[in-house]
Amino acid sequence: MKARMQKTLSQVNGCPQRDRSETEWYGGVQTFMWMCEDNIVEVPFDKGHLLEQILSPANLNRAYKAVMRNKGCGGIDKMSCEQLLPWLLTNKDVLICSLIDGSYRPNPVKRVEIPKDNGKMRLLGIPTAVDRLVQQAINQVLTPIYENQFSKTSYGFRPRRGCHDALRGAQRIINEGYIYVVDLDLERFFDTVNHSKLIEILSRTIKDGRVVSLIHKYLRSGVMNKGLFEASEEGTPQGGPLSPLLSNIMLNELDKELERRGLPFVRYADDSMIFCKSKRAAIRIKESITRFIENTLYLKVNKEKTVVSYVRGMKYLGYSFYVMKGKCQLTVHPKSKAKMKSKLKELTSRSNGWGYSKRKQKLKEYIQGWVGYYHLANMKRFLLETDEWLRRRIRMCIWKAWKKVRTKVANLIRCGINQYKAYEWGNTRKGHWRIADSPILTRAIDNNRLRSAGYATLMGSYLEWHPK
Repeated sequence: MKARMQKTLSQVNGCPQRDRSETEWYGGVQTFMWMCEDNIVEVPFDKGHLLEQILSPANLNRAYKAVMRNKGCGGIDKMSCEQLLPWLLTNKDVLICSLIDGSYRPNPVKRVEIPKDNGKMRLLGIPTAVDRLVQQAINQVLTPIYENQFSKTSYGFRPRRGCHDALRGAQRIINEGYIYVVDLDLERFFDTVNHSKLIEILSRTIKDGRVVSLIHKYLRSGVMNKGLFEASEEGTPQGGPLSPLLSNIMLNELDKELERRGLPFVRYADDSMIFCKSKRAAIRIKESITRFIENTLYLKVNKEKTVVSYVRGMKYLGYSFYVMKGKCQLTVHPKSKAKMKSKLKELTSRSNGWGYSKRKQKLKEYIQGWVGYYHLANMKRFLLETDEWLRRRIRMCIWKAWKKVRTKVANLIRCGINQYKAYEWGNTRKGHWRIADSPILTRAIDNNRLRSAGYATLMGSYLEWHPK
C-alpha cells in the first residue's frame, strides 16, 4: 500500500511525473478513487494551494454526491446525472489533468427561461453535469473561506440561514425604531455582474491564480440559446452551484460599505432593505448608496423600483410588516395571498380531470408547503376565510364529479338528505359554484365529512406550527 501511495504522488495516468526540481505542492496530485462513494483514499497535500484542496478525493466525492442529490436537467451535451458516473470512470484522469495543467475549458451553459410573477422571464444558465461537478467542488472549498468574511445580516444562499432568519432580523431592527426603509432593487443583477470587478474581489482572498483563472473561464464560457452561441461579457448565470456564492462575494462589498457607515440592513441574495429612523435620512442614503453601487460595483440600480417608504405594507420575501403597540409584526403580503388563492383555484379546477385521491394529495402538499413558509405571519382570520372558500371549491368539484341526476340523488340520500329534497336538488339547473354554497350541499358534505375524507385545511396546518 505504501509503494502504491508513493507511485500515486508521482503520477496520475497521462500526467507527467514530478521532477526533483519542481515545487513540493505538485505532490498534491492524488489517486482518484472517489467514484465508489465509500472508497476514498486521502493523500496529504499542501493545504495552502486551493486547487489541490478542490481536487482532493474527499471533496470531489462530496461534490459528486451533491450533484446526484440535486438532480437537475442536463446541459448542452444532454448528459443526465445518471450518466455522470460512467463518464467519470472512463474520463476522470483526463478531467483532473486538464484542471491541473489549465487546459480545461468549460462548456457554454444552456439557456432556460422561466416565467416570473411580474410576467417577465427569468434567465437561467444550466451547466453540463461535468461542469456542475467541478463548480460544486470549487463551491465547497470556497464557502468556508468566505463565510468568515460575510456580514451577519446577509442571509441568502448561506449555510444554516434562510428567509425566516432575514425576516426575524428585519423585525429586530424595526423594533429598535428604524421605521423607514430603502427598498433596494438591483436591475437584472445576476445578468449584469461585472467580470473584472468580481475577479478583482476574488483575487484579494484567493491567492491561487489557477482557481481564479478557472472561475473566470466559467464566467466567460458563454451561452447556447436555441442552438446559437452567445458570448458572456458580464453576469453570473443562475443555475450553477457557483453562481450563488459569487453573487454573495460581489454583494458583500455593499454589505461592508453599509456596515462602515453604521446603517442597519438585511440582505437576502440581491434583495436588500436598509433601515432608517427618518424619511429624510432614508432619501439621503438612497442617493448615496445608489452612487456607490453604480460607480464602485458597476451594477445598475432600478431607480423606479428602489423606493423609500414607511415600513408598514412593505413587501419583503413574500411578507409585509406592520407595527402594533411598538412591536413589529409580520403578515402575508396581499400579492402573496392572491398568488396562493390563484394556485388553490387551479388545484380545485372542475376541468383538470383529477380523481379525489390525486386532488387531496396535491392540495395537502401545497397547503403544507405554503403554511410552512408563511407560518411566521399573523393570519388566522385570513386562513379561516380562505378555508371556507376552499371548502366551497372542493364541494363544487365533488358535485361536478357526481355528473348524472341519479348519482346526485343517491349520494345526497347517502349523506343524510331526505328523499324529496335529494330529488329536488339532484334535478336542479343551478350552476356548480352556486350549488356548492347551498344549504343542502353544505349539510350533506359538511366540514367534518371533508376532514374525515382527508382534505387538508390551512388553519389545521397553521395550528401545527402554533399549537397554543
